[in-house]
Amino acid sequence: MAKVSEFIIQRIKDWGVTRVFGYPGDGAGEIDGAFGRLAEQGDGLEYIRPTHEEIAAFMATAHAKFTGEIGVCVATSSPGGFHLINGLYDAQMDNQPVVAIVGQQGLDALGTFTQQESNLERAFQDVACYVQTIVSPKQAQAVIDTAFRTAKLRRQPAVVVVPHDVQSMDAGELSPAHWVARSSDAAPSVRITPERTELQKAAEIINAGQKVTFLVGAGARGATDTVLEAAEITGAGIITALRGKDVIPSDVPFHTQQLGLLGSLPSINQVQGCDTLVLLGTNYPYGEFMPASGTVRAIQVDLKPEQMGIRYPTELNLWGDVGATLEALIPLLGRKEDRSWQEGIAEDWRGWEREMAAQTEIGYEQGANPRRVFAALNDRLPERAVVTCDAGTTADWYGHHIRLRRGMLGDLSGRLASMLAAMPYATAAKFAFPDRPVFCTIGDGAFQMLGMNELITVKKYMADWPNKQFVVLIMHNDDLGQVSWEMRTEDGNPRWPGSQDVESVDYAGWAELLGFKAIRITDDDQVDAAMDEAFAHDGITVIDAYVSKNVPPLPPKITKQYAMNTARSLLKGDPNEADVIKDSAHALVTEGVERVKGALHIGDDEKGQRE
Repeated sequence: MAKVSEFIIQRIKDWGVTRVFGYPGDGAGEIDGAFGRLAEQGDGLEYIRPTHEEIAAFMATAHAKFTGEIGVCVATSSPGGFHLINGLYDAQMDNQPVVAIVGQQGLDALGTFTQQESNLERAFQDVACYVQTIVSPKQAQAVIDTAFRTAKLRRQPAVVVVPHDVQSMDAGELSPAHWVARSSDAAPSVRITPERTELQKAAEIINAGQKVTFLVGAGARGATDTVLEAAEITGAGIITALRGKDVIPSDVPFHTQQLGLLGSLPSINQVQGCDTLVLLGTNYPYGEFMPASGTVRAIQVDLKPEQMGIRYPTELNLWGDVGATLEALIPLLGRKEDRSWQEGIAEDWRGWEREMAAQTEIGYEQGANPRRVFAALNDRLPERAVVTCDAGTTADWYGHHIRLRRGMLGDLSGRLASMLAAMPYATAAKFAFPDRPVFCTIGDGAFQMLGMNELITVKKYMADWPNKQFVVLIMHNDDLGQVSWEMRTEDGNPRWPGSQDVESVDYAGWAELLGFKAIRITDDDQVDAAMDEAFAHDGITVIDAYVSKNVPPLPPKITKQYAMNTARSLLKGDPNEADVIKDSAHALVTEGVERVKGALHIGDDEKGQRE
């Protein structure tokens, strides 16, 4: 007779899951034991054990993002379960189906304040779309099925709590009985298509536009060719949200990459110049970069109805899968012969690429130019590469300089924008695609959080990967760079070393200690040779890139407030004042005279006082 723990594992397999990410503990002890027993019998799941439960949750989320499957993570009661929460919020905020199986103390202990017993249902209530404790064997099937079905349909995390004693009970057989639910493991389809009358309304709006722009997000994954076909018919330009970067190939000439602080000037010009805006599978969060209300006609297509029409007052909201909806819409679209809108976008984009190339050539006195490092990485990315990036300035350089071609994948912690996600994302990608090269880009602050730990996980499992190319690129500047710049530009405060300094660590030495190839970059002249060496190595490579902390992650347009706040922070005595002024000036001059006006400007009187 199978135990409840064994039944749960089998039911997870029935839902098409082949891999789980977990960390053991006594609250989940019988589940852990069942994983071991079934693995010995050749009837289990691949169990990946990273160095921390938070990493396991991020890996489950990344697995869902990269594969389209349901991600699964497993942890013990209270501390283990609580450690999952940050990664589960990443799944929630980026609309990913993840199921967490969490252990609990025995039924008799619930509510008695015993060790590691806490109200897990209450703790997970905000992050999960479904939370339920299994209190009897006959309940297990329905709870597991409901968790997986709900996570898949709502594209959110679900949590199943299993008390320790329930885990070891006999699962039994289900027969017709009052209060006993016999449930189905049939996965529902999410290829939802709006009704024809709504599609006709959408076609009328798009056909009436002369300057159509598609803003494409990660919700359009799997629909690349359909989006491009619709753009070819309508003459539309394309912008991608940061998480949708890999949906549209970078060599599409009218694709201007991202919009906003991490985006391009052509994307801003495009969204401000269009007359029709179509949002496809995106919850783009920065409303300040959207057109003024009422200046464009707008449509949104999304599977998340609660996230439609909240960034811009859209005229029409279509609840549906992007691919299925566009397939039904395309026959209703009229072909536009005038391609001047697309051609203008393409010309604008070529100018921006020249500007980005010029930014990589700027030399800085303290360390290498991080833009040059990212550009060198981009120039060498092989086919089918997977690239992850972390929150912080690495996201700026990823947005500005990484160009993902068809067949490549890239992702990051999006709306949550959590630090440290790049490493578990990269390792999850390697487990999902062991035959593909993976590249992790991460700042030194994030790497110190849990990234250094995860090199241990890589060492543990690398023998199973047929393609062992796994490159970790660390932006080593001893600074929480993005926050330092945000202190200046958002609040007018000088950088405060007490919160911003990152203790310098020999990351290359740590990699060598683990037996990995380690490469150090300390100036621009070493970048190309270092990248060539890394890409020639069929194994694990850590690039410890000492880069300047004063390279400004400039937005594509410098606002008056941005300039005033930065100037104000310098006037208050920023410890890096001289380098910030000099290095920002170099970057601004490169961007052109029009974008220098007002940026980092200090009036004559104020300047005299500072001198």
